Amino acid sequence: MIRNAVLVGLICCTMGASSADASGETIPTKEISPRPLLLDSKPLPLGGALKGAGQLWVAYKSKFITDSGRLEDTGNRMISHSEGQGYAMLLAVAANDRATFDRVWNWTRANLMVRDDSLIAWRWEPHERPAVADLNDAADGDILIAWALTEAAEFWSDAAYRAAARRIAVEVGRKLVLTKTPLGAILLPAVNGFSAEDRADGPVLNPSYWVFPAFERLSLVAPEVDWRGLTEGGLNLIKAARFGSAGLPTEWVSEQNGAVRPADGFAQYFGYNAIRIPLYLAWAGIGERDHYAGFVAWAQREQGRPAIVDIAAGGDVQPFGETGYAAIGALVLCAVESQSISAEVRALRIDENYYPVTLRLLVLTAAQMRYPSCLQS
Repeated sequence: MIRNAVLVGLICCTMGASSADASGETIPTKEISPRPLLLDSKPLPLGGALKGAGQLWVAYKSKFITDSGRLEDTGNRMISHSEGQGYAMLLAVAANDRATFDRVWNWTRANLMVRDDSLIAWRWEPHERPAVADLNDAADGDILIAWALTEAAEFWSDAAYRAAARRIAVEVGRKLVLTKTPLGAILLPAVNGFSAEDRADGPVLNPSYWVFPAFERLSLVAPEVDWRGLTEGGLNLIKAARFGSAGLPTEWVSEQNGAVRPADGFAQYFGYNAIRIPLYLAWAGIGERDHYAGFVAWAQREQGRPAIVDIAAGGDVQPFGETGYAAIGALVLCAVESQSISAEVRALRIDENYYPVTLRLLVLTAAQMRYPSCLQS
């Protein structure tokens, strides 16, 4: 195992048992500290990582990716967005499917790269004209696409992919990363709408936009961006954003002068965005037990039927519904508790919508890369 002294907590502890002095009197020792969580955080290449899942990938792209290369969000009016295009490109590299990668990338360039910089418009609506009505970006979509291009450049030895990845990554660093904050480097969710100048409670952040496994890999194409600092800032944010009795983050978080709280005007839920935070932590192999504690308790409590949590009220709102969401909890328990990922979780349910099916495939990819022992029956 590789222990990263910056990213993984090293906790010294003594055995929580009693001992005896020379007279035979029992002397209680200090309480045992939790054993350190030793994760392997070595950066790993993505290319070809989706091993033994050829049929799953064929079924996935047949249902969700059009012939033109547009990924359709079947649970959201069949729109397309930078997040979905990025996930499709990542999975295509993992599946060693260059033809599909090129199809998705070409559609993305033609339809979402319509800003006056190298970032990506976040939403494309098939039934609206213009299809891109909002030119704002989404940081996670930008990062996912840049990461996919970086992996493709390395795996298929293509300089054009590398150049495109660099253009996006450098722009992320220039426009979305704030370096001098009490938390360290932080990531704005978009160019417009979330900064201290834009909101009274700003900057407002989305912890699920920290795509941790991408950052060390993006240093291959844009080493001048402080990706390691961004990782540390994200870990600091997650530790500070353990709200309520559940100890879970809300979807949107305000950070002002180091004070972290749920952002104004948003439901205080751990929901569809925030569920990705433990996925990215475990996929990158980073963090301390404190970072995972709320997610482990949530996964154990829900017993394979994860629910959206109302942080303010301290209870579940409703189940996520589709089974793909349970894969996140299974990955968390694999990374932290070394629990095997069940065959039921590994089996792809192609009858579900884009998002839960994608999360399940991402979990399988992360497990293949980082925790293969958890996939053994």
